[in-house]
Amino acid sequence: MPRLNELRMITNVARLYYEQELSQTEIAARLSLSQSTVSRLLKRARQEKIVRTIVSVPSGIYPQLEDGLQERYNLQQAIVVDCTNDSEPIIVRELGAAAAYFLETTLKQGEVVGISSWSETLLAMVDAMHPVTRQTESRVVQILGGVGNPAAEAHAARLTGRLADLIYGRVTHLPAPGVVGSAESLRILLEDQFVREVLALFDQVTLALVGIGTVEPSKLLASSGNIFSPEELDMLRRQGAVGDVCLRFFNEAGEPVLSSLNERVIGMKLEQLQHVKRAVGIAGGQRKFEAIRGALLGGWINVLITDRFTAERLVA
Repeated sequence: MPRLNELRMITNVARLYYEQELSQTEIAARLSLSQSTVSRLLKRARQEKIVRTIVSVPSGIYPQLEDGLQERYNLQQAIVVDCTNDSEPIIVRELGAAAAYFLETTLKQGEVVGISSWSETLLAMVDAMHPVTRQTESRVVQILGGVGNPAAEAHAARLTGRLADLIYGRVTHLPAPGVVGSAESLRILLEDQFVREVLALFDQVTLALVGIGTVEPSKLLASSGNIFSPEELDMLRRQGAVGDVCLRFFNEAGEPVLSSLNERVIGMKLEQLQHVKRAVGIAGGQRKFEAIRGALLGGWINVLITDRFTAERLVA
């Protein structure tokens, strides 16, 4: 009988709290209990399975896929975006919208945001963003050279400058191309004071936003002129390259593909990216599956925003 009396009290408190939506203070006053006793009884209600919490997952939300990605690839966070089909333009648009919301809601005070140039998905993110309504004292740093074909260069400048405007941050452009013609050209550019100052900021980046590319360059990257020759790309494929982040290539196991081409890239190195507190890869689609998987296996990113079709393949 004492057990039933206790369960009766627990049930009474639980019904008042969950069904009648009284506060703990109101329940304590009504039943002549202390608030600490009410709190303890509500905890007991869960332990006794009198109260069971059920999360009703809305359509288009994929928490199990996100948990699977986080566990399998040791990610801080995975965001799986619902898409009506696996058409690349649709995926780019939806990933951009999800990345915009992620940045709007998680941007911290004084953040140093590194952003890669020449990414259509990142452009979609910036186009989908709303201005942050607070002063963030943040800084946006270009982590891949944004100088190129003038017809395409405006995209890189818009990407970096517009993001800085949206978060009320300072902008720092990298005044150099992403790919130069020779190691000697790179050495000369590294003697430039302004280039050196930007490169020195890479180790201060706290949030990196990067696209994940395949060996075959995207239309935007190709139009910028920041690409390697067909013969050089064939060489990368023979060495096992499947993808890149900031034009730093890796194989299907995520291991860096070491070649002389690395000595012609002006941008963040994979090892630097690996030390960023939040390195966010935003990519999806069937064409990029091997590249995304390689980036995950290499540990080059610790947050992934992707579409549900890609997520299903990654956890399969």
